[in-house]
Amino acid sequence: MYLQKLSLINFKNIETQSFDFQEKINCFVGDNGVGKTNVLDAIYYLSFAKSYFNSVALQNIRHGAGFFMVEGDYFLNDRNEKIICSLKRGQKKVLKRNGKSYEKFSEHIGQLPLVIISPADRDLVTEGSDTRRKFMDGVISQQNKSYLKDLISYKKVLSQRNALLKYFAANRTFDALNLNVYDEQLSEYGARIYEVRKLFLEEFIPIFNEKYQIISGDKENVNLKYKSQLQDFSMMALLKNSLEKDKIIQYTTSGIHKDDLSFEIGAYSIKKFGSQGQQKSYLIALKLAQFEFIKQQSKVTPILLLDDIFDKLDESRVSQIIDLVSKDTFGQIFITDTHAERTESILKQSKNPYQIFNL
Repeated sequence: MYLQKLSLINFKNIETQSFDFQEKINCFVGDNGVGKTNVLDAIYYLSFAKSYFNSVALQNIRHGAGFFMVEGDYFLNDRNEKIICSLKRGQKKVLKRNGKSYEKFSEHIGQLPLVIISPADRDLVTEGSDTRRKFMDGVISQQNKSYLKDLISYKKVLSQRNALLKYFAANRTFDALNLNVYDEQLSEYGARIYEVRKLFLEEFIPIFNEKYQIISGDKENVNLKYKSQLQDFSMMALLKNSLEKDKIIQYTTSGIHKDDLSFEIGAYSIKKFGSQGQQKSYLIALKLAQFEFIKQQSKVTPILLLDDIFDKLDESRVSQIIDLVSKDTFGQIFITDTHAERTESILKQSKNPYQIFNL
């Protein structure tokens, strides 16, 4: 699979622009603020119908314009595919594949597998558990439609249960029978989600460790641990044990929506004890493991987006990463960098065909 052509109208700071891409490596170079990352985000949009960097869809429309449109021509499974995503102010976002609109965007997830590595990934280390759960869910959901449906259903029921808890508090009432309906649904969805996450991490962690060892040159040991309340209790037991607390706080305090991933270097938290270079290496290894996992599951080589990844890495780590992604196991790659000479030098080492776009 590869993206042959990308056309943008009123997307972020880009008024109108088209690109014809090389099948292997494509690089965007230029000063900060010229729109390099926005081009990568447009490619991400075509796979997920949303921005990687800005969750407010209207803010992706160029200032002063009434709409945006992102169009991509792909070659997938020996045929051409056209994907168009557009949004007009005051209307719903539209996603079309070969001229036919999707009713549910979730049906499109996984059709064009893609992995992005970006400075924004640092949130996985610095932010709360919600960010790390989203990463885990995003990897699994690209290939497991049942999991995605369970996840959407769980979140919907969780929101309904929280609304009921608020209603009880506001009206000084309580209906155990009504609440139990939501508890049973959360238990059913939660148990299935937990099992899938657990099995996923059993496969994913060894791949992650292997990628990190390659990037670090076998210099450091890292670990990735799954933390879930369901490791010790059933979902129904958790809900019952936390009921009094939930009634006071008016929020469901226990369940798989509290799961987390622990990032460690040696036996210590990488957030507290890892250098900037180690943290960046950790995150790149995490994303390259995501790439490998999706490729194994889908039998399609994902597109790889590398946004400004050479910053804060020493020369040996940069070299290891380029050697890694230049292998035949990787497909089409898009890279952004502010240093044209550095980029050209790195790409020449790869001995793969490449194209550079100066923005």
